[in-house]
Amino acid sequence: MSALLIEASTPLCLLQDAGRFGVRHLGVTQGGALDWVSMSWANTLLGNAFDAAVIEITLGGLVLLAEQDCCLALAGADLGAKLDGRPIAPWRSFFMGKGQRLSFTQPIMGARAYLAAPGGFDAPAVLGSCASVVREELGGLDGLGKPLAKGDQLSYSGAAFVLHALAEHLVPDFTDDAPLDVILGAQIGQFSGQSLFDAFNSHWTLDSRADRMGIRLLGPELAYQGKAMISEGIPLGAIQVPPDGQPIVLLNDRQTIGGYPRLGALTPLSQARLAQRLPGAVVRLKPVLQGVAHQQHMRCLRLFE
Repeated sequence: MSALLIEASTPLCLLQDAGRFGVRHLGVTQGGALDWVSMSWANTLLGNAFDAAVIEITLGGLVLLAEQDCCLALAGADLGAKLDGRPIAPWRSFFMGKGQRLSFTQPIMGARAYLAAPGGFDAPAVLGSCASVVREELGGLDGLGKPLAKGDQLSYSGAAFVLHALAEHLVPDFTDDAPLDVILGAQIGQFSGQSLFDAFNSHWTLDSRADRMGIRLLGPELAYQGKAMISEGIPLGAIQVPPDGQPIVLLNDRQTIGGYPRLGALTPLSQARLAQRLPGAVVRLKPVLQGVAHQQHMRCLRLFE
């Protein structure tokens, strides 16, 4: 068994996997890696199951000390990672010798990096997952959802001996300004015609009021004209429109039910792209057929086979 010692961390450094499923009827949310594509690539570089436990590092601030020689993999955002002061680029595996330090400083490109270890990091499964949800006190190293903290020790039992790098054509482009795909929702016909035009023909700015629960979009005010709703289930990527008319994209740590009308929901691929955008970034929305979104999703999943 190999181990890493955390010498510095922030509340935004969390142990995550693919998330917690089959429990929303209990009021328990999904959790899991916000950028599931980058998490999957980090694991694939080491031959892990694509949903093995990884560290989600948001904006930097993490420092790890290797207590034994190890081979790790890094994917997702470029957060200025350095190994004993030497830059480490994402989308590859790398060796880390005993006594070496791996540090993440600040965002250079993207918002969230994913660090994987052979076999996945060890953590207790709570309701079938080790995904950390701080609000619900579930998951993480101790099963109570706490962020990774100074002095914590991360262990894993797998092994890797060959270095790999992701082919250039497979590396996601975090500078891509293509619109985010939206599968239209049940209330779409109850927004005003002007609101529907504005929703899909305007630029939206990501508000600084953002976390793993949701991201607020700032732009034209959208007007819902339907009747008051009874709360209903909330899918990943749902775009709720509260009374102020400013949409909120709900993410992995969202509530399980809600009563605000919805434009629809981002596709899983678009949700992963959104997770790499920083506050102040500008995005656009584009409606897409569910069948098209499903085909795109399946093509992506086949890459990890």
